[in-house]
Amino acid sequence: MDFAVPALLRTCQEPSEGGRAWLDALPGMIGELAERWSLQVGEPFQPGGQTAWVAPARDSAGRDLVLKVGRAHEEAEHEAEGLRAWQGLGAVGLQASARLPGSTALLLDRCRPGTPLGESLPEPEQDMVVTRLLARLHEAPIDGPFRPLSAMCDMWIAGFVRRLAVARQERLDPGLVRAAVELFAGLPRGADRQVLLCTDLHAGNVLSSEREPWLVIDPKPYLGDPCYDVLQHALNCPGRLVADPVGLAARLAALADLDADRVRLWLFARCTIESLERPDLATAARTLAP
Repeated sequence: MDFAVPALLRTCQEPSEGGRAWLDALPGMIGELAERWSLQVGEPFQPGGQTAWVAPARDSAGRDLVLKVGRAHEEAEHEAEGLRAWQGLGAVGLQASARLPGSTALLLDRCRPGTPLGESLPEPEQDMVVTRLLARLHEAPIDGPFRPLSAMCDMWIAGFVRRLAVARQERLDPGLVRAAVELFAGLPRGADRQVLLCTDLHAGNVLSSEREPWLVIDPKPYLGDPCYDVLQHALNCPGRLVADPVGLAARLAALADLDADRVRLWLFARCTIESLERPDLATAARTLAP
């Protein structure tokens, strides 16, 4: 096939030298994987993602699959191991995986019809689907190479502090910033329960399926506080988050049977940490502040 790269992937990767080199290596990697796994690979899905080339594929047994080749990055380090731990229970099935230089390749079951949850149901109904899926994912065994949530939070804090120093952003209250950073560091270390987290579960990462009504894709697994795992869905509902952040936190906590106070604290910290890039979150953070 003529090799195609979705526009979004190209836009996100081309600005850096490493990204350009990775894009240049993609055709060879796809060819190698197609031969290794006996695949007929189709054109990539559009508009595609920011860090991975993803396309439909069919193997020699006629199975309808998806080939995903992602540029290696910190948060998605253990995507394959997480999918193996979930064994298709609430998440897309994994058939094979491979490590290539600077890349991770996954051979996945294809979700049919594959419509994203965000295009199928209104947000209040999405809440119920997302929290039910999380309850299932959190039942998985936690053995494996998974890193603690505190490692990701520490990385995010360091990045936030660097960006804040450069931005000299006056709209962020220094007291709230200190409180948020302390919570973002302390909450993952103070949890009384550790589960296998998805960390990036939102309505765009849930697809309709024939095997189950909805399946999770694109996890970024860590071990940690289950209260953290409702945050990304909340942040992907910006209208409700800004209008009533306390109510949204309480609703998600109730649906997921989680500690409402911890969910609110997590949401405050996360809104503050991300408010440099999303000014609307500063408003939500002020309302959620302890």
